[in-house]
Amino acid sequence: QVQLVESGGGLVQAGGSLRLSCAASGSIFSINAMGWYRQAPGKQRELVATVTRGGSTHYADSVKGRFTISRDNAKNTVFLQMNSLKPEDTADYFCNAKGVVTSRGVYGYDFWGQGTQVTVSS
Repeated sequence: QVQLVESGGGLVQAGGSLRLSCAASGSIFSINAMGWYRQAPGKQRELVATVTRGGSTHYADSVKGRFTISRDNAKNTVFLQMNSLKPEDTADYFCNAKGVVTSRGVYGYDFWGQGTQVTVSS
C-alpha cells in the first residue's frame, strides 16, 4: 500500500543543479524520517541526507554545503536540492522512509523508492 515515487533525476553538467522529489502515498498518517541514499556502480549504497519529522537534518560529509534536504510533512514529500554538482555525484538516488505510520500502526521496516538516475558530466 505504501509507495515512494521519486522524480527529478537527469543529466546535468558539473556545477549545475538538480532538485529531486519523493512523494509517499498510501493513507499515511506520518513518517518519522525520510532521506536519500545513492549508489554508484561498483560501490555500496550510502546515505546522502536525512530529515526527521521535526526537521532535524543530517548530511554526508561529501555533500555538506552543496545539498539541502527538506520535507513537507502534510504532503509526505521529501526533496533534495543538489547544487554545485560534481561527476562524483553520479549515481542512482533512492528515497527512503522510516517509521511510516498508517491505520495499521507503525511499520517496522523501511520503504524505498525505485530510484532515479543522476548523471553529472564534466
